[in-house]
Amino acid sequence: MGVLKSAPVISYISFLALYFSFYTVALTSSNSLQDDFINCLHQNTNVDFPLEKAFFSPERNASMFIEVLNSTAQNQRYLTKSMPKPGFIFKPVHETHVQASIICSKKLGIHLRVRSGGHDYEGVSYVSQIEIPFIIIDLSKLRQINVDIEDNSVWVEAGATTGELYYRISEKSKTHGCPAGIYPSLGIGGHITGGAHGSLMRKYGLAADNVLDAKLVDVNGKLLDRTAMGEDTFWAIRGGAGGSFGIILSWKIKLVPVPKTLTVFTVTKTLDQDAGFKILSKWQQVADKLVEDLLLRVFFTIAGNNENRTVAMSYIGQFLGEKGNLMEVMSKGFPELGLTLEDCIEMNWIESIMYSSGFSTTTPPPPEVLLQAKSPLGEVYFKAKSDFAKEPIPVLGLKGMIKKILEEEAAVMIWTPYGGMMDKIPESEIPFPHRSGTSFMILYYRSWSDTEKRPDMRIKWIRELYNYMTPYVSSNPRQAYVNYRDLDLGQNNNLKTSLKQAQVWGAKYFKDNFNRLVKIKTKVDPENFFRHEQSIPPLY
Repeated sequence: MGVLKSAPVISYISFLALYFSFYTVALTSSNSLQDDFINCLHQNTNVDFPLEKAFFSPERNASMFIEVLNSTAQNQRYLTKSMPKPGFIFKPVHETHVQASIICSKKLGIHLRVRSGGHDYEGVSYVSQIEIPFIIIDLSKLRQINVDIEDNSVWVEAGATTGELYYRISEKSKTHGCPAGIYPSLGIGGHITGGAHGSLMRKYGLAADNVLDAKLVDVNGKLLDRTAMGEDTFWAIRGGAGGSFGIILSWKIKLVPVPKTLTVFTVTKTLDQDAGFKILSKWQQVADKLVEDLLLRVFFTIAGNNENRTVAMSYIGQFLGEKGNLMEVMSKGFPELGLTLEDCIEMNWIESIMYSSGFSTTTPPPPEVLLQAKSPLGEVYFKAKSDFAKEPIPVLGLKGMIKKILEEEAAVMIWTPYGGMMDKIPESEIPFPHRSGTSFMILYYRSWSDTEKRPDMRIKWIRELYNYMTPYVSSNPRQAYVNYRDLDLGQNNNLKTSLKQAQVWGAKYFKDNFNRLVKIKTKVDPENFFRHEQSIPPLY
């Protein structure tokens, strides 16, 4: 907000007036409703909260409201003027505040959204497009982390980021890790509800596979641990996605062993260097079968200018061990890549997190940068989609795929291999079903800046690429990763979404596990208090 501070007062006021004039719907008697909510909070918690630091609304503190709303929203598409805005934002500083928020929202008939890190790809944690008015419960003040090396576990509150979590673990031990996501700005609360895969997934599975306990506030405002919530609910929250069963306050996660030395590398091939797709084809055959200590992803990006435009395929690897052992693995299993000792960089686990996050290796920042909770991607507008491949994509299919990618200037596609531990865990162990038989996952990603004149064309392109890939990916259902949320797959329309309507997208994310999720939802939240565009519906 530095630009605004230097602007004349009249311009500043005009800006705010213009900004809020674009509200799709304003809260009716919003001041009265806010006051009623605050009074209700005071009646239902003994822990005080300073209004100026915990409560934000256009009427009370307009500039701070904008700043807080934007603070952790990762997809700028959902911050445009045409998007609905919350009537107010409440930042709890104690777990009883979350309990009171649910009690008061029910009492006053207020629809709420819950945000931990703001990484939902379709913004459902901070925007409601199907139901207004709404408010945001922002958990960013709840970020305590307690690492217990002797117990090989960590309790982490929902508002903490993965970067903070990894840093706090590394403070206590250089040989313990956590198998959660790669980017350091992910809010741990929502991240794990979708499964949460990262660079240790082939060795240890998902973060959700390693959850030992959790604290959840249910629809009645009760604080429950694993024993109190029961095994059905505990199953549902570990991969059944957020916003359906309650508000996660914290997770207890098992720490996993990592070696003192890891090896990372990036080897990039252009189309000219892999003209016949021999390297990419071999990757498809072996990436999910290599030793589980190795995760070797492929990043497809546009390189060169308009005249010499090409697709760069970057093979980015992380190996749990020294480079000599890695070279043995690669020379035996994937010699076509041509990995050399000079490509390999040895480092410890926390340094590998920073490498995978995209921080510079030539002049790396100190690990404390992970505490800043900033996304390495910056402020971007984007649309994303996902797929799961069961079989190698043939050369003919790859040629058409590359041709489609070359149509755009900022296209990104990421292939993440499965196999290893991901093959060993049954589909029904947790709601995340993408296990044995999955060769690799595909992320399609197109970003743009605020100067983009035709964002609709960028979205049209990614949908066309997704349609092109149909013959080469999973089917019946065509699977998708819920943490890469995609409202194109279908969405709930209102409070009374039909099961048939939700089954369309539900089966893609959860396969047969969707039916069990619906039964659990019906049991714990029969009136569908916790709801959003793709929340699990109850049976009516």
